[in-house]
Formats: sequence, C-alpha cells, structure tokens
Amino acid sequence: MTNPARVLVVDDQNVARGFFEMHVNSSAGYTLAGSLPAAELAPEFCDTHPVDLVLMDVMMRYGTDGITAAAQIKRRHPEIRIILTTSMAEVQWERQAREAGVESFWYKEYGEAPLLEIMDRTMAGESVYPGTPPKVQFGWVTRDELTERELDVLRELTAGATNEEIADKLCISVNTVRTHIRNLLNKTGFSSRLDLAIHAKSLGLVVSDRDRIQP
Repeated sequence: MTNPARVLVVDDQNVARGFFEMHVNSSAGYTLAGSLPAAELAPEFCDTHPVDLVLMDVMMRYGTDGITAAAQIKRRHPEIRIILTTSMAEVQWERQAREAGVESFWYKEYGEAPLLEIMDRTMAGESVYPGTPPKVQFGWVTRDELTERELDVLRELTAGATNEEIADKLCISVNTVRTHIRNLLNKTGFSSRLDLAIHAKSLGLVVSDRDRIQP
C-alpha cells in the first residue's frame, strides 16, 4: 500500500488554514506534515521535515508572499510539489507561479475543480492551472472586457501610484496613462480613479506587486 503524501499547509488566515487541514485529513491519500501561518516559515520547514506537497496561499499580511516562498522551496527542493491558492482574482499570479516552477494553481473563490482533485492530479504528475481567468463583474463590465494594458494601469492605481509613476513603471507616456484611465471610467461607469482603485482592490481583481511583496 502506498504511503500517504505528506502535506504542508501555509495560510495566514485561520479559517482558510483549517479548511486546507480538513481536506488533507479527510483523505486517506494524504497526511498533514505541518501547518504554518506565514510563507516565510515554509522553506525552512521543508529543509527540516519530509514534505511531498505544499498547499500555500499567495497573499500574506506580513512578510514573504507565497510566490516568493514557493520559488525558494523549488530551488532547494525541486522534488516537492506545490499548489498555490488565492481568494483574489489576480491572473498575473498564474504566470509568476509558472515562472517559479509551481506545479498547480487554484482559486479559492473561482476554482474549476475541487481542491482534492487538484491535489490528486498534481501528485500524479500533472500541472493544473485554470483554463480561463476568473469572471469578475467590475462596474458595467466583466474583467474580460478590459484590455491587458488597462488591467496593468488599474493594478498600479490600486497601489496609489500617480500618473507619472504608472507611466514610468509601464514604459508608456503620461498621456497614454490618462487615456487608459479615461477608458476605464467610461467602460465601468465609476466616477473617479479613486473609485476604480477602491472597487478593484475590494474585489481582488488586480493586486500590485508592491502590495503582494511586503518589505
């Protein structure tokens, strides 16, 4: 009989961490190797404990984020499989997770398949990423009606960046930034750049790197 896979759960939210623990404990194919409230603790745990699979949230209130911690684990223990999870709808994290070597990605609120299925497929050698981006209503439109560049600008707006800072970050002109913001307002029906930022942030539609990567 095959030994159960040893799973490390990493999430800074007690309820979410308990949810993951319940899924691990409910299946004969898995056993809980550990449960941590911070991503920065995960690489060292993997150094000192046997782990086959890591279930880890991307966003942490403090310290290292899940993508950064996953990259550290993969550099030190490439054999450990990782599933990154999030309650946000930020799709750029999928690309960043792939670049970090993460096997699978699962949206807590928008998951296309049950978590245990993702775990089973990941442990069977699959790399499981969503087939389509989460469909999120944003004012008068859904996210798929916004262009990638509009989402880039919106991402920086959520961090409180000025037009000049956005232009510098995205290597475009300030006038182009103004045009994208005007188009966002016209498409969504929001009345100001502040409204755009507040609603995008509350929905988790986009998250700037400066918000994800804490000092």
